[in-house]
Amino acid sequence: MFLAGLDAQTTASLISAAADVALILDEHGVIQDVAFSNNELKYGHHDWLGKPWLDTVTVESRTKVEEMLSEAFSNGSAKWRHINHPSADSADLALLYTIVPLSREAGPHRSVAFGRDLRAQVALQQRLVSAQLSMERDYWRLRHVETRYRLLFQVAAEAVLILDATSEKLEEANPAAYTLLGDKARSPTWMLNQSLDALSVPAVLQMFAALRLRGRADPITVCFAGSSDVYTLSGSLFRQENSTHFLIRVTPLKPTQASSESSMAQLLLRVVDNCPDAFAVTDLDGRVLTVNRAFLELTQLASEALVRGEPLQKWLGRSGVDMNVLISNLRQRGTVRLFATTLQGEYGSTADVEISAVSVTTGDQPCLGFTIRDIGRRLTNEPLSSKDLPRTASQMTELVGRVPLRDIVRETTDLIEDLCIQAALELTGDNRAAAAEMLGLSRQSLYVKLKRFGVNDALAEN
Repeated sequence: MFLAGLDAQTTASLISAAADVALILDEHGVIQDVAFSNNELKYGHHDWLGKPWLDTVTVESRTKVEEMLSEAFSNGSAKWRHINHPSADSADLALLYTIVPLSREAGPHRSVAFGRDLRAQVALQQRLVSAQLSMERDYWRLRHVETRYRLLFQVAAEAVLILDATSEKLEEANPAAYTLLGDKARSPTWMLNQSLDALSVPAVLQMFAALRLRGRADPITVCFAGSSDVYTLSGSLFRQENSTHFLIRVTPLKPTQASSESSMAQLLLRVVDNCPDAFAVTDLDGRVLTVNRAFLELTQLASEALVRGEPLQKWLGRSGVDMNVLISNLRQRGTVRLFATTLQGEYGSTADVEISAVSVTTGDQPCLGFTIRDIGRRLTNEPLSSKDLPRTASQMTELVGRVPLRDIVRETTDLIEDLCIQAALELTGDNRAAAAEMLGLSRQSLYVKLKRFGVNDALAEN
């Protein structure tokens, strides 16, 4: 009633504003006029005018169009339907249509098809489908991984335990573990220490502490209560969600040649760890892998954890030059002997040391080994005097690195002058005028040098 007086142009504008696409159809479904809300929709679809609506849609949408036309002319309106229009250079144009017949005053059996742009919804649906497919792929991949893990866990011949890292209570075990430990391990309050003999409990507690601190620990040998068999216990730490767990493997230790060699290796490690000379093992770049107790004492450190992963040159050498020279020689020759340098402690102490090193490039982990001997007791801390200077070139070169070059040259020059003056005085019977002439010096210069070297005092004492 209120829109009855609108003119044709206003009516057209109203129809265009009511939908993204508006089609004026005749009684045969031929497009008489078309209006697009923006040029993006119009691109590639501007030639619809004069064509049957059925010819502008995709094959699967033709049935929907026929049903909508029939429904609109018989019932006076049509339900909203999803219609796709083909596009030559992109995806199909998806629109949601309904048909509204016009009054007879607008023309015989004329109707308007209103279309709403569904591209945003289609894109969102496509993203949702892609995300769902990706989630399904991840889900099945995790299921396959879990299946393989479960199969390996169940058929493993060695006992495998998963313990809570905080409470040390059993969370899961494989059949081999239950066979070894018995039914008592199925109790919810069971702990590993309850099945060990008294002598093995401290070693296991120490291994658990090392796992919590560093995430790894060396394997240990244990015995279970009521059994004389010896087992190797190895563990690792892993995190799952917000909790940490111990993965413990229990392997029987048999008295074979391999175990004998392993025992000898363990014996050698204990000897090195208790050796009075400092010992350090680094990777090929000079970062510390392990050290013995003597090294910790020299560097004034409390535990090996403070050293591991740090560059050795942090404590060794007067500067980075010494470590670079060592590593370069190790790469070229494989060994270095009696390399003199210094070692600085964490709290400022300094020690003169002598290094012998070797490069080990075979095995699973190539490394460098350094034997560090404190030679401070061999050396004097007092300044060198002319009487203490070396008499041979080999002895003189040993001072390199401990005494500056200018001091070595100055003291060596003074020693030569002192010896020459004393020799001249002995040859001339302490005739200083003749000695000065023999040495090519003036008397005044000779007297100055005699006073400087204390030759008068030495002669008086004699």
